[in-house]
Amino acid sequence: MTWRPQYRSSKFRHVFGKAATKENCYDGVPITCSVHDNQLCAVNPRFLAVITECAGGGAFLVLSISHTGKVDPHHPRISGHRGNVLDIKWNPFNDFCIASCSEDATVKVWDIPKHGVLKNITIPWKELQGHSRRVGLIEWHPTASNILFSTGYDYQVMVWNLNSPDQVIKNPVRSISIHTDVVLSMSFNTDGSRIATSCKDKKIRIIDPRTGTLLQETSTKIHRANKVMFLGNLKMLLSTGNSRWNHRQIALWDEEDLSQPSFQEDLDGSSGVLFPFYDPDTHMLYIAGKGDGNIRYYNQLRETVCALPD
Repeated sequence: MTWRPQYRSSKFRHVFGKAATKENCYDGVPITCSVHDNQLCAVNPRFLAVITECAGGGAFLVLSISHTGKVDPHHPRISGHRGNVLDIKWNPFNDFCIASCSEDATVKVWDIPKHGVLKNITIPWKELQGHSRRVGLIEWHPTASNILFSTGYDYQVMVWNLNSPDQVIKNPVRSISIHTDVVLSMSFNTDGSRIATSCKDKKIRIIDPRTGTLLQETSTKIHRANKVMFLGNLKMLLSTGNSRWNHRQIALWDEEDLSQPSFQEDLDGSSGVLFPFYDPDTHMLYIAGKGDGNIRYYNQLRETVCALPD
């Protein structure tokens, strides 16, 4: 009987990334340096939005997916904020609607013309005023249209209903006040019945977004979370952060039990924040580190993640 080594096989074992040609890239975009540890761009099937440097307030560009190449330095911008823009997110139900949040403590929702931004836009469709300090993150509800979540440096997570007839909305539907420090990331599960957050206190929390009730909270000291996300419909979470020895680390969690991670792996000793991206169709997990020159990719399995060759 022939002995065969036991190893995990994957049809994505030979996945590799290839940089796009110069003709298919955007050149000359003045990317912001003010988003801290957030993502500086957002994309949907029609447009790419990029937060840019702007004197006298915050602004971002909206570029057509089909028009690549050198970007005009005077390209029209969306520039209605009085402070730096910190996050932008496209509406999953409307390709022509995007939300932004800023250091000016407001969230603004913008209508994008069908043919793109041809002139500067300064007046939003909706303006949300409720936070007492700068707003760092926004997230659209995945299954309820026109429901938007925001969180800021006042430690509040606010729920907004954009179906209100008012152009300026000052009262959120709900304010969730269970965090003791700044929220660093938010992620919904597939049906929007749970929202996971990571906080500057290094804890992961799972919350019922309808009631604001805290359902689960980590208490372990072996993993200090920075970013967290749900892994599709697998009832699992993935977090990136640091170990007790300050090594960069990824960890998998069962959403029903956050007492201990079901899997964890130290990556390296660098200091840049790790950003996770998950493709639910192929179960591929991508980890990009701030300041890194490479992207790690994994084939996600039920109880662990399997690293693929670089």
